[in-house]
This record gives sequence, C-alpha cells and structure tokens, in this order.
Amino acid sequence: MLNQHTISDLTRRLAQREISAREITQSCLDRIQQVDGRVRAYLSHDPADALAQADAADQTIAREGWNEARPLMGIPVAIKDVLAVRNHPLNCASKILGNYISPYDATAIEKLRAAGAIIHGRLNMDEFAMGSSTENSAFGTTRNPWDLARIPGGSSGGSAAAVAADECIASIGTDTGGSIRQPAALCGCVGLKPTYGRISRFGLVAFASSLDQIGPITKDVRDAALMLKVLSGKDSRDSTSLPDPVPDYPATLSGNIKGLKVGLPREYLVPGLDSEVKKSVDAAVQKLVGLGADVCEVSLPHTDYAVATYYIIATAEASANLARFDGIRYGMRVDGNDPAELYSRTRGAGFGPEVKRRIILGTYVLSSGYYDAYYLRAQKVRTLIRNDFLNAFEKVDVLVTPTTPTAAFKVGEKAENPLQMYLSDIFTISCNLAGICGISVPCGFTSPGNLPIGLQILGPPMGESTLLRVAHAYEQSTDWHKAKPPLQ
Repeated sequence: MLNQHTISDLTRRLAQREISAREITQSCLDRIQQVDGRVRAYLSHDPADALAQADAADQTIAREGWNEARPLMGIPVAIKDVLAVRNHPLNCASKILGNYISPYDATAIEKLRAAGAIIHGRLNMDEFAMGSSTENSAFGTTRNPWDLARIPGGSSGGSAAAVAADECIASIGTDTGGSIRQPAALCGCVGLKPTYGRISRFGLVAFASSLDQIGPITKDVRDAALMLKVLSGKDSRDSTSLPDPVPDYPATLSGNIKGLKVGLPREYLVPGLDSEVKKSVDAAVQKLVGLGADVCEVSLPHTDYAVATYYIIATAEASANLARFDGIRYGMRVDGNDPAELYSRTRGAGFGPEVKRRIILGTYVLSSGYYDAYYLRAQKVRTLIRNDFLNAFEKVDVLVTPTTPTAAFKVGEKAENPLQMYLSDIFTISCNLAGICGISVPCGFTSPGNLPIGLQILGPPMGESTLLRVAHAYEQSTDWHKAKPPLQ
C-alpha cells in the first residue's frame, strides 16, 4: 500500500526505480475511491489530471534521474480549499464563491510544483477557515478517520483527515489560531505552523491577515521538515514574508536533544483539560527527560486573555477581508433593487452562520466608539502575550503543552455552543498571536475510544530547526505516529 508510506520512504524508492509516481498516485486514488465517501475529506479531485502529472514525473525521472533539487518529485500533495491553484476550483468551502476557478497559482503551489509534487484535489475545511471542527463547510462535514461519528478538527479538517486516512501522502493546510495543529492532533498526524512570514501567503484567501500562516500536515516529522524547506522563503509578492535564509531543515534532525531546555507553561494546566490528555502529555514530557532534555516550569502570565484577544483581532480582520465578497466582482450574485439590497441578499445567501457571526463581531469591534475599547486594547494585549513568549524563550529552547484540551468530540456536540467550540483552540491561539512556530505530534490515545492525542511543541520566531529536532527526537522514541485508523 504505497499510499501509507512517508515522503522519505517513497522518494528513496523512486530514486532507486523500485516504484513509479503513477503507482503512488494510483494507490492514493484507489484509497479515495475506497473511503472518501465516508470520510469526505475531498471537495473535488481530478484523477486524470493527477495521473498525467504522475506520468510526467516518471518521464522526468527516466530522462534525468533523481534530483535532490526536486525533493517532492512524484509525490501527491492535496490542497486545502483556501489556496489558489491555477485552473482549479477555489471555493473556501463557501457558497459565495460559486463556480470560481483560480486563474493563477499561489506562491506555495508554485514552490510545490518546482519541487516536483503532484498537486491533487481540493480538501474540505470550515468556511473561509472559520471553525474548529469542519462542520461549518457549506458542502458537508468531514469525518475523523479514527471514528466516523467524530469531527476531524478544523479548520484544516479535510487536510488532516486525508493524511490520516492515507488518501494522500501529505497535505497543505493553514493555521490562523490552531487550524493545522488542532486537526493534526485529533487525527493522529503531524501538523506544523511555521513562524509568521516564513512561508509566503500570496494566493491564500485571507481570513485574518496578521495571523494566517500556511503549513504542512504529514505522516511524520521528517516529512514536515522537508515540506517546510520546500515552502519557505522570501516572496516579493507578500510584503510580510521574511528574508531570512532557509535552513536545511531535514539535516537538523539529529535525534540528539541532550541539554536542551524544555519549558512547561503553568497556565496551560486549565480546568477542563481531559485527564487522558494530561496523562499522555505528562508521559511525553518524561520521555523528553529520558532523552536528555532539561525540563522546568515557566510562566506565560497573560494566557488568560488570549481567547478574548484572538476573537477580537481575528473577527476584525475577517470583517475587513470578507468585504470584497459582494456579488459584484466574482462568485455568486443574488440581484436586488439597489446595490445595498444586492449586497445584503448575496452575502445573506452566500455566507454560512459562523462566517456571518464573525463578520458581525468584527464590524462591531471596529465601529466608531468601540475601536479603542476593543480592537486597540486587544492589540496591546497581543503585544503582552508575545512578550510573555519572548521572555520565556530567554530561559528555555522550546515549550511543551497539550495541543487540544480533549480528544475529538462527536459531530454536532458543540455546534449550538460557539463559546465551547472556540475553547477547543485554547492551547493553540497564543502561538498565532505571538507569531511564533509550533508543531503537533501524536503522543498517545484515549482509552476507551482509541482516539489520538497530540503533543504541542512551541518554538521562538524562526526557531523551526530546534522545534523540529525536539519533535523528531520524541517521535522516533515512540510508535504513536505509526498507528493507522481502523478504516477499511
């Protein structure tokens, strides 16, 4: 079953001509045919196009041999439906974009193509990346491959579910408040949220521009490191992308973390933290100690304000970014007697309840008389939260926390309680507010239920090399990442 293998395994075998890109791609297509009617990770995919890309990759390998400059040659990578792929649908899991087809590639897609990847399929998500369960998609809920009665997390739920179900070799997601790490944890994958600006956002449909970041969801940490190396770098089309040189991330995975300092934020031991999650994370911390890391407690004193701060800033930026979807320029259009009625009818019919809720909240906090009381104050608290992390990273190399307070919950369980849904991201949103990097790796399972649990490791700005080294050392000392869901 080639679809179950990692990028590293497959590229080694491709280089030795043991297998072909077509065989890998066909294996993924067969798996989609077998299980996606139940998982519903994909919104669309084109098998003929995928196989044509695979044949082109095989021809290149036959003609030129294996080339390390194209480290993803022949590897099928699936894309969250929020990134522009030329001549592919771009709906953001929303009705308002109608039958919109992207006329260009996002920078991240250009980089994947240059590395030889097979760009295949559009993955389900919460509408405009607003949600924590993929229940907010206009096209139906994606299911968790470990238990089809449960959510896969969000907003990159399709991206995590497709990797966990072996429907692709790797996927691309986006993370605004945990939308890569949270579903990766709930589906038993590796999910990496890079430093803000490490990967260009050109071609990403914006939710909250100062928080959004593109990143990979993979089967193991080495694959995440490889994907990060491919995707990173300065882009003149994104003024927020950083000019720092791109390290050889896979080469930093030495397995040696002796003497590294690991911090445990005392504020993350919150009421509502599931006992099995706590047990698994505590065991992971002891494993890190056994590998030679020095563990100590640290404080992030403004943690209690993170959720409120995030939902002011994120909704404010969302209300501004989504103003462009008006029924005039592209997407669906519901006519009215005047422009105001056209806007109202189009947006009323095109946006789902969660997107409307966040637009209303964001418009309110930006309105005259409330801007200073809410948005400006939230920006000041954001600075305090970032400074908490920077101060902590003066004492430790990385921080370790749970990724989520619980394992995956049942579909519909929190749909009527937005606040409870928002608290699903309580451990992940501070990372986005601070602009630092974070990764989630599998660290156990619940009993009963056999649902995945994620360990979150956070690093300083541009600290991905150390972050990945710690994650890889932990991963290689356990077998959690090798487990497969009982999905036939």
